[in-house]
Amino acid sequence: MGSREPGRVEMSIRFPRIVLFDLDGTLLDSAPDMLATVNLLRAAYDKSPMLLAELRPHVSRGSRAMLSAAFPELEQARRDAMVPAFLDAYQALLGRHSVLFEDVDTLLARIEADGARWGIVTNKPEYLAREIVPQLGWETRCAVLIGGDTLAERKPHPLPLQVAAQRLGSTIADCVYVGDDERDIQSARAAGMRSVAALWGYRGDDEVPADWGADAMAALPRALLDPKAWPRLP
Repeated sequence: MGSREPGRVEMSIRFPRIVLFDLDGTLLDSAPDMLATVNLLRAAYDKSPMLLAELRPHVSRGSRAMLSAAFPELEQARRDAMVPAFLDAYQALLGRHSVLFEDVDTLLARIEADGARWGIVTNKPEYLAREIVPQLGWETRCAVLIGGDTLAERKPHPLPLQVAAQRLGSTIADCVYVGDDERDIQSARAAGMRSVAALWGYRGDDEVPADWGADAMAALPRALLDPKAWPRLP
């Protein structure tokens, strides 16, 4: 006879009820699109193309960080003035070269099969995020989408994650946020939300994810296919 207590029900471990993801560097490898964009701008300045390895660590930090890497010789004000041109060029190239990280689609399907929901909270402008979602076939699957300009604040402020939970009629305690940048983890901590540091993303060599304070870390998306790999919710 086993030692199980009478009346005890064995419950299988499930995914968090709400999983919120960063987009670039977490779900989507958009660095090739970003590279094509900055190289288009560099060509206008008669500069040679950048290599993907040179740009990749800056992708999750946004357009200004990528422009700083692409045009380090320019003053900040001149680079800031290039942001609209960067966004226009990127929109024209959107989705042309980017791909999902390996096993991401399987992970999303597993979350859905468990009866959980998932959404996106990104610092990418909302109009660009909404344009890429249908290209990925996610328009009916993504339960909520918050962009960097959707609200008065953006990550690392907690407001985007708080609003995402509210729009889903959920509590912070039922949500986990997955992101590849320190700002993602800072946002989750400020919101009181559990978090997973996605180690497959775009961080630089000087960044130490173990110092970010995430509740869990995952080397690859496939590691999160196991519900036991996720932070335990209260």
